[in-house]
Amino acid sequence: MLDFVQQLVSGIALGCVYGLIALGFVLVYKATEVVNFAQGDLMMLGGFFAFTFIGMLGLNYWLGFAGAVIAMAAFGMLAERVVVRPILGYPQFSIIMATIGLGYFLRSVVGMIWGTDDFKIDTPFSDGVLRIGSLVLAYDKLSVIAATVILCALLYLFFNRTTLGTAMRASSENMLAAYYMGIPVKRVVSIVWAISAAVATAAGVLLAPITFIHSNVGLVLGLKAFPAAVLGGFGSIPGAVVGGVLIGVIESMAGFYLPQGWKDVAPYIVLLVVLLLKPEGLFGIHTRKKV
Repeated sequence: MLDFVQQLVSGIALGCVYGLIALGFVLVYKATEVVNFAQGDLMMLGGFFAFTFIGMLGLNYWLGFAGAVIAMAAFGMLAERVVVRPILGYPQFSIIMATIGLGYFLRSVVGMIWGTDDFKIDTPFSDGVLRIGSLVLAYDKLSVIAATVILCALLYLFFNRTTLGTAMRASSENMLAAYYMGIPVKRVVSIVWAISAAVATAAGVLLAPITFIHSNVGLVLGLKAFPAAVLGGFGSIPGAVVGGVLIGVIESMAGFYLPQGWKDVAPYIVLLVVLLLKPEGLFGIHTRKKV
């Protein structure tokens, strides 16, 4: 039973990271109907920014965290302005290839600047444990879960209690109608990309105590986060987080209880089963038309 609880907590913590990356996928898609396949690499770049601020420059953990988030928010706006906005309106395939190319570019630049070694960020939670009887839970995993809950609550309040958040929701529902109502759609889209990059950076910093960061970690986790977004229902913000947690828990349990090799396969099997039974995802809106 203790092993089950420990694997459950580990799976939820890892799933929270998947969920935050998936949240970035969903935010960009809802605002622009663009699938940003560089989302995982934005997370990776944010992790390296945090490592630079905290591990190399010696800044306080929280200052380094905030600095990385702000830097990546600015980079997200720049990426939208330079890479995506000039080709909006072109076939979706062109935009998808542009984001894939952006991911390759970011991995190459990170490899040239920081190298290909693995890095780890020391956090205030790295060494502590919570003991409940015989149960031992690491603070770093609990901190990931707590931070994800807080971040999701802040995003909920932002999107539902602020004027800018309301404008973003209006633009995601109908961009043309929002434009006619006087909403600065281009600026809103840039801010969505900034939020997406900032959330990805938070995921990268939270990931650092659990595993190492390296130039290819964004590609690996992006391939886990994208199915999480699909599982939750692509376009559903709560679904992205729930899908990420489910993927993380399934992966953790499969790695512990099933034979070797099932850890990486089991989440995709569950994804296929869910999509066969509920093609729109767990929280998606059913849109199939009757013929």
